[in-house]
Amino acid sequence: MSDAARTARSPQPRYGNRPTMKDVAARAGVGLKTVSRVVNGEPGVTAETERRVQDAITALGFRRNDSARILRKGRTASVGLVLEDLADPFYAPLNRAVEEVARDHGALLINGSSAEDPERERELALALCARRVDGLVIVPAGDDHRYLEPEIAAGIATVFVDRPAGRIAADAVLSDNFGGAREGVAHLVAHGHRRIGFLGDRPGIHTAAERLRGYRAAMAAAGLPVDEAWVSLGPTDPGRVRAEAERILTGPGAVTALFTGNNRVTATAVRVIAGLGRPVALVGFDDLELADLLSPAVTVVAQDAGQLGRTAAELLFRRLEGAQDAARRVELPTRLIVRGSGEIPPAAG
Repeated sequence: MSDAARTARSPQPRYGNRPTMKDVAARAGVGLKTVSRVVNGEPGVTAETERRVQDAITALGFRRNDSARILRKGRTASVGLVLEDLADPFYAPLNRAVEEVARDHGALLINGSSAEDPERERELALALCARRVDGLVIVPAGDDHRYLEPEIAAGIATVFVDRPAGRIAADAVLSDNFGGAREGVAHLVAHGHRRIGFLGDRPGIHTAAERLRGYRAAMAAAGLPVDEAWVSLGPTDPGRVRAEAERILTGPGAVTALFTGNNRVTATAVRVIAGLGRPVALVGFDDLELADLLSPAVTVVAQDAGQLGRTAAELLFRRLEGAQDAARRVELPTRLIVRGSGEIPPAAG
């Protein structure tokens, strides 16, 4: 037979029309119950019959539909993960850690991005619940999570990570944002700086507010005043951050050091400082890729994103296994990594 003839006789794919156990039974010449036994690994089927059924399964490309089993067992062996932005390098190790813990528990991970939009977070979380995930790990974009109360009451285990839930009691796994920022700013003070700026994310975000609080606490502990012109919080898009960094770093009252509130802000600040032509000390919250290869290398307050994800996922599966104690708040330590940019002294005069 020619290739053209063989192609002509080959069945065309019927997208959206997947083969069923009934199709397998017809091809193998057996009953539906026999196919079910083979598919589910149950006894009572001869070796020859099992071979015919397996051949039919292979020929048709049949895949078991777990919907009925899900309805019987009440568990889907799947969990959902709602992140701020899957493209953000900070969330990659967090996502991977949650996935690994889910896999260790025989569960599938389904994830998506909220794009820092509370309504999109709500829609995504509820869509995952509608698909009967057993639990959710959420990096919240909003500050009101009462929409999840019916889902939690119905048995959906929920753990918040990086930021706490708003207006409901729920498990949360966080970094020590306040302590980390306080340590980073104190490090700049210890290297002689008295005019230190803070450039961060939107003030309504828990992590941004806590890091600002840490900055103010370090300045107060050193007896240093804070000029509010040195402080800027808002969206982290490069245009706004660049404009604010230039404002804070130039002029007669310019700061000599800058503390940046997350990796996106730090990346833009590095570019601005490079164009100033004078040294400015910099400490950033969150590590960033290639930070150690820049000149000077960037001193950072590092979070362990992987440990955040792992701890949150382990807490989630603990709930799924029946833990009924009160909502827990786990706070993980940060780590100051000294590389050079945070140790630049103030310019003389």
